[in-house]
Amino acid sequence: MSKSDIKAAALKYDIGQDMAPVVIASGYGSVAERIINIAEQQGIPVYRDDSVASMLCMLDVGKNIPAELYEIIAKVYCSILSAAAKFKGMSAASGNVGGGNES
Repeated sequence: MSKSDIKAAALKYDIGQDMAPVVIASGYGSVAERIINIAEQQGIPVYRDDSVASMLCMLDVGKNIPAELYEIIAKVYCSILSAAAKFKGMSAASGNVGGGNES
């Protein structure tokens, strides 16, 4: 895939405020690269799936995702949460290396 073929979308979801995840940015090419770079610099998980990105890029920024995408986005969030849990588990395990005492 060439750099001009890159697609990216950013979502936010505030359970107390949003009825569904909201597209807060989307774009192609250099805009997509910038979205990904900002997310990575801010420690925001990046889920890479070209077909999901294509669907999200068709939506209007500032709008909730439609109900038809709930299942797909739920799978994305579950994948991110699972990866985060595994990472935290590895970090906790590596934190115990060296036999330090905990009080």
